Amino acid sequence: MLPLWAVLALAVAGGLGAAARFVVDGAISAGIRRSYPVGTTVVNLSGSFLLGLVTGLATVHALPVEWRAIVGVGFLGGYTTFSTASFETVRLALEGRWGPSLLNAFGQLLAALAAAALGLWLGASL
Repeated sequence: MLPLWAVLALAVAGGLGAAARFVVDGAISAGIRRSYPVGTTVVNLSGSFLLGLVTGLATVHALPVEWRAIVGVGFLGGYTTFSTASFETVRLALEGRWGPSLLNAFGQLLAALAAAALGLWLGASL
């Protein structure tokens, strides 16, 4: 069980992560006029990498559980978005755009796993 201060910090970090997602996704989407969800993909891949990095660093450097939760569950949990990626996959499929739909579903999953593994390896190496 986390102490109250850590739960409150986790909630604030989650809000900051969601705001960061909104800004990053919006900035990318504004600069790229495509119907493929590039912004969501960039957010999820960068979030997966960062969570791997934090986990690797926490493992090697014994980061306290409170800070792992604040950064990992709070900020990065608010930053990444499985539900939006799922919605966009279904939207693409309903539009009959099967290639982009499959790329969004499976390509993003494989790329996110690779990004998390890279982050974990890098974090454990530092």
